[in-house]
Amino acid sequence: YIDPISPNPNDPAQYCSTIPPLQQIRSEGNNLLRSPPKHQGPRRRVRFADGILPNGEAAESPKLPASSPAPSQTLAVSQCSNKSFTSDLREVQLAPKALSPAPASTVGSPVGSSISLIPEDGLPPILISTGVKGDYAVEERPSEMVLIQQLEEGGPDPLVFVLNANLLAMVKLVNYVNRKCWYVTSKGMHAVGQAEVVVLLQCLPDEKSIPKDLFSHFVQLYQEALTGNVLTHLGHSFFTQSFLGSREHGGFLYKWETPWAKMFPIRLMLRLGAEYRFYPCPLFSVRFRKPLFGEAGHTIMTLLVDFRNYQYTLPLVKGLVVDMEVKKTCIKIPSNRYNELMKAMNKSNEHVLAMGACFNELADSHLVCIQNDDGNYHTQAISIHHQPRKVTGACFFVFSGSLKASSGYLAKTSIVEDGVMVQITAETMDALRQALRDMKDFSITCGWADQEYSQEHVHIQWIDDDHNFFNKGVISPIDGKSMEFITSVRIFHGSEFKADGKVIRWTEPNGLSDPADHSRLTENVARAFCMALCPHLKLLKEEGMAKLGLRVTLESDQVGYLAGSNGQPLLSHYLRDLDSTLIPVIHRGACQLSEGPVVMELVFYILEILS
Repeated sequence: YIDPISPNPNDPAQYCSTIPPLQQIRSEGNNLLRSPPKHQGPRRRVRFADGILPNGEAAESPKLPASSPAPSQTLAVSQCSNKSFTSDLREVQLAPKALSPAPASTVGSPVGSSISLIPEDGLPPILISTGVKGDYAVEERPSEMVLIQQLEEGGPDPLVFVLNANLLAMVKLVNYVNRKCWYVTSKGMHAVGQAEVVVLLQCLPDEKSIPKDLFSHFVQLYQEALTGNVLTHLGHSFFTQSFLGSREHGGFLYKWETPWAKMFPIRLMLRLGAEYRFYPCPLFSVRFRKPLFGEAGHTIMTLLVDFRNYQYTLPLVKGLVVDMEVKKTCIKIPSNRYNELMKAMNKSNEHVLAMGACFNELADSHLVCIQNDDGNYHTQAISIHHQPRKVTGACFFVFSGSLKASSGYLAKTSIVEDGVMVQITAETMDALRQALRDMKDFSITCGWADQEYSQEHVHIQWIDDDHNFFNKGVISPIDGKSMEFITSVRIFHGSEFKADGKVIRWTEPNGLSDPADHSRLTENVARAFCMALCPHLKLLKEEGMAKLGLRVTLESDQVGYLAGSNGQPLLSHYLRDLDSTLIPVIHRGACQLSEGPVVMELVFYILEILS
């Protein structure tokens, strides 16, 4: 949502302005590997399971963009993405015997891998080319000096480090809007239910050492994902010990900022945008900067969230946004989020209705809350420079039913920090709650009853379904079919079977409006699929089919399944075992189905096991 021509991406000062919000609103209606380093060190051979080479000789693989990444509209403590710059990198067959861990910290999980290959006193193993076509090796003790020289030369290829047998980290130096940054992305997180992670970390002056804490951080995220604790949009992850050279760094934030990351992350996201003059926020992280928040102090949030014990916070309905225009505020609720809204409303105090809002992608500016050096808060707004400001987004709303009918006001509205407060009578509060239950639009007139010219209006509007969070850019491994707009959930304790040093894991079902309604069916289907393919895990992995899809159709005139990998159906010798195991389970499920037709797609990964 940034104009590709104006502002100039090389001039960060053009990305936002900090004009007070009231003035704004009222005045402006695989190619992974380079040639091998010159030095020689201990190496192990490694082959690519599907014959696709990292230099793209056998297949086209996407490269890291030659230009700097564009400023974006999302921020997490660790930058998360469904697709990193190597998201289509083919699977690498890393034989456990070929990767004897250097003196390393063992971050153990018995399944799905996880002996860390990060040594205490050096870099993890690195994939290199031997110079022979199709031949690649793992160098176990790479020379950091030589690798830094490679990165400084600025070639198109990142360095590829092996963090464990299922997890890689790609490292590159890039110039991002006049900032030299480490550009580090993971490959392998998706197999344990975690979106791939991208970190853009501003280099320190004359920095000549790769920030190894990033590798440890990736391994920690991988381990946490194995237990079901994943990093999501506007999520957070923290180190309790020293991280990136300071005990004040709480992950990529500061300890003083972590309460906001936990309880109200959008405030921190937009505050970072104001600090670094990017709309809505920067993608890069900066070490040793001044924290943007101190003690919570006198903020409305101390009334709405629990900063002491982190037991409750503002409820957030996905897709709900707040639009502020001249004399008009609209709270827009997607129709498919009705149940979420009802759950939040039923837990609220009968006299106060408060909810967080999502970042408003259609707004051209956004409220941001600034904490002064004295601890007090004030409001600004950030926007794209030279772009007309018509709609300003807000981060939350509060309806208070404490207004007395005798006050002379119909209702009162005001901007409070980075949100909107509307004071209404108890009768209006009752009517508002009933309208929400009935899924009806509702309007409130604010101002003096006898001064119509100065009145403002607050509208609650139900809008079209929200699909922004559903599999954007994701395609099916079966046939390449787009999965966009199809609901998906992560499975962290589903079917899992081991054989020949491999494990097959079921990670997610897609296409079910409410997976809980079909939990027994999906679990039975997943178990049958894993059991049927268990004898073939080694061969499937060697053939590059580490990600598998299973699509099951249960309709009145069609009952069956499709299975595939890399956009192609599985070969007949796999299907024979699947037929004998899966078909009886599917037919039993069809007979027991009491509702309408069901089409679901399950995703599985084959991983290495390290003992």
